[in-house]
Amino acid sequence: MARPAQLTTAMERVAQQQIQEAKTARELRTGLSVLIPKKCGCSNALVGELLGVGIATVVRMQREIREQVAGITKQKESWGGRRRQLMTFVEEQAFLEPWIAASESGGVLIVPPLHKALEQRLGRTVHPSTVYRLLARHGWRKVEPDTCHPKRDVEAQDTFKKTSHKQWQKR
Repeated sequence: MARPAQLTTAMERVAQQQIQEAKTARELRTGLSVLIPKKCGCSNALVGELLGVGIATVVRMQREIREQVAGITKQKESWGGRRRQLMTFVEEQAFLEPWIAASESGGVLIVPPLHKALEQRLGRTVHPSTVYRLLARHGWRKVEPDTCHPKRDVEAQDTFKKTSHKQWQKR
């Protein structure tokens, strides 16, 4: 059985104040997460059921009030983000710069050499999909080759069309 939460009278006062000043349902629930077990002696499981939240959320709300009483101010941590990132976004940009320069000069970006370079940079093996996600994050997309070659000669094509034999046409 889990040990009961240590709810002090100072926490009770802060919870009552928070309930009276509550502007959102979250703030109201946070205050009630302390008051209900303090007044009624309920477990966190029952409090969670009454408030419509999970046990972990009740404990988290009680911790918020405990930290307010202790004077601990924490910045709100964001829930999203890239928690398992291998490089920061800026490091990824620096890694891709030579590849971007090569592709701008008419080269084609091929993933296997990029994958090998990424593994060397990180010093570990990574799945090929990591490279594709990296490219997508930086605005790359799968581009099919153009319909014409960048070094084509339009005049030579036109003269070929005019002077070539028409043997390939049906009669």
